[in-house]
Amino acid sequence: MIRPEFFIKTLKENGIDCFAGVPDSLLKNICAYITDHCDAHHNIIAANEGAAVGIAAGHYLATGKPACVYMQNSGEGNIINPLASLTDEEVYNIPVLLLIGWRGRPGVHDEPQHVKQGKVTTGLLNVMGVNYEVLSKEEDKAEKQIAKAIKALQNKEVFALVIEKDTFEDYKLQKVEVNDLTMSREEAIQTVAAALGEKDCIVSTTGMISRELFEYRAGMNKGHERDFLTVGSMGHASQIALGIALAQPERRVWCFDGDGAAIMHMGSMAIVANKAPKNYVHVVFNNGAHDSVGGQPTVGLKIDLPAVAKAVGYKATYSVASKTELVSVLSKVNGFESPALLEVKVKKGNRKDLGRPTTTPIQNKEALMQFLKK
Repeated sequence: MIRPEFFIKTLKENGIDCFAGVPDSLLKNICAYITDHCDAHHNIIAANEGAAVGIAAGHYLATGKPACVYMQNSGEGNIINPLASLTDEEVYNIPVLLLIGWRGRPGVHDEPQHVKQGKVTTGLLNVMGVNYEVLSKEEDKAEKQIAKAIKALQNKEVFALVIEKDTFEDYKLQKVEVNDLTMSREEAIQTVAAALGEKDCIVSTTGMISRELFEYRAGMNKGHERDFLTVGSMGHASQIALGIALAQPERRVWCFDGDGAAIMHMGSMAIVANKAPKNYVHVVFNNGAHDSVGGQPTVGLKIDLPAVAKAVGYKATYSVASKTELVSVLSKVNGFESPALLEVKVKKGNRKDLGRPTTTPIQNKEALMQFLKK
């Protein structure tokens, strides 16, 4: 495996000292090393992957030096627009180094939401005219691949290094941001889910939130037909929930969102507010971290999400940081003006033995659709 120190040192020796992106589980060791060894102006955890390409372009314009954009391969969709209409040689001709975690690589077992993306990862790069290398796990070979990437960047090209599982050696994040919150996300999810009415349904975002919701239902010996587990499509759960809420105005719809997901496509909040569904409750479980991919920080706890929601037109906003406060707010849910935003501030982390959904996405979809017919 490759030492994170070796990889980053090699990039810096070749003039790449600015990093931007969205953390990925396959890149968690390299992302942790970058966090510990780059200042806040040279490591920007972006709202989404396309925005990270924009940051990289700005850095190049100001310094003449390319930047490195890191992401999971699920983020390729977000970078297609800026790759085609910003960095492309026929537009502004701006070099960028892409570091892409290859989830769902063919032949490697992975979760359902990664399978399709794994199949098209390199194909998308080919279509976009982006040359790439699958980074070797041997440092001497990787060094030659990095040299190839640097040469491409010098020619003002975009180049991608595609990263397989277990490419980088373990590295534990030293700069851990600790909050003083006491309520766990899992406890908060259970508390909110227990307060739902019989006809209510939930659209839960990707990552730990959907996993914890699934385990709560299983632990209570209940079915999962009321929950849409958005195992992929990070940042879009609020719009799925909006689609259901507008189509079935007599049914209360809850969106269980995370701070990273809500920030990724924050403009969606304005659309929810503008459509003003009276049956919509947007719950953001905010721990200030991308918990599913190594705990890298978001700006979730540094911004006022309820103020954002209020500014774009949500009818009511609430923010709680304890179970007592949460129970108190939920006791008034039938009197909520909607759309409503409920921010639930929780501590980082999750149970080490947390499982994954045992139903397939299609089974989940079909069960929900049957429930929505009632």
